Amino acid sequence: MDRPSLAFIGLGVMGFPMAGHLRRAGFQVRVYNRTASKADSWQQEYGGSIASTPAQAAEQADIIFTCVGNDEDLRSVGLGKQGILNTLKPGAVWIDHSTTSADIARELGQKTIDQQAALKW
Repeated sequence: MDRPSLAFIGLGVMGFPMAGHLRRAGFQVRVYNRTASKADSWQQEYGGSIASTPAQAAEQADIIFTCVGNDEDLRSVGLGKQGILNTLKPGAVWIDHSTTSADIARELGQKTIDQQAALKW
């Protein structure tokens, strides 16, 4: 059985090592961080690949992890012009580890359900 491909968006204090553990466990991981030097450092330490946008990170991923700073950051990486929902493939799973409000979780959860239903997966 093939392992799922992973995307990890947000390489801060928590995200950097979390993405690294997944990579060391043998998963293919594509990362995105708005500060490109953090993504470069992660790649030097763990391998994997770097995406230039959240959408690019998510486009082929079976599972997308986000770990960003606040509601607006999460909304931006999810719904922005280069956001996850622009390229989320049918049946993909989005797991959020961000410290954000329940309101943004409900908002993005519903938008993801609506988007996936439109794709008829």
